[in-house]
Amino acid sequence: MNKVTNNKSEILPEDLRIAIEKWAKKYPAERRQSAVLPALTLAQDYNGGYLSQDLIDAVADFLRMSRVTAYEVATFYSLYELKPIGRHKIGVCTNISCLLSGCDKIVKHLQHRLQVKWGETTPDKKFILREVECLGACANAPVVHIGQRYYEDLTPEKLDKILDHLDGK
Repeated sequence: MNKVTNNKSEILPEDLRIAIEKWAKKYPAERRQSAVLPALTLAQDYNGGYLSQDLIDAVADFLRMSRVTAYEVATFYSLYELKPIGRHKIGVCTNISCLLSGCDKIVKHLQHRLQVKWGETTPDKKFILREVECLGACANAPVVHIGQRYYEDLTPEKLDKILDHLDGK
């Protein structure tokens, strides 16, 4: 996404438009904007993990919806990033079940190991650490979300093994 054009719809390559259209077709034609969540997710994945303003505008134009509404969606949900981030987004649940099960030890361990605080990306751009709301796996707390996977019943040692194997080591 190095090239920005005046026509924002040109930002979306054909394969991305096809993927977004598959989602849009799941809704009545007059409700195609209902596909905004999967469309933004696809666009973010295409763009290396974040959404630029031009990309959000292009998705809005493609779905024939207000650019402001698309931006509101992109800024409301924590799954969307508006600037480049680490390759692996680590979301740590700190709600009551996880807190009672030791997520504070997980947080302390991650912050020490990665040398970052909440919301920061490691200097090598490999990790970003985020505090997240309930991940809905309270019975198996503490829980961490990395990429598309949930990791449950964590200890610092289990977490180290997960992190060590993220890039196929």
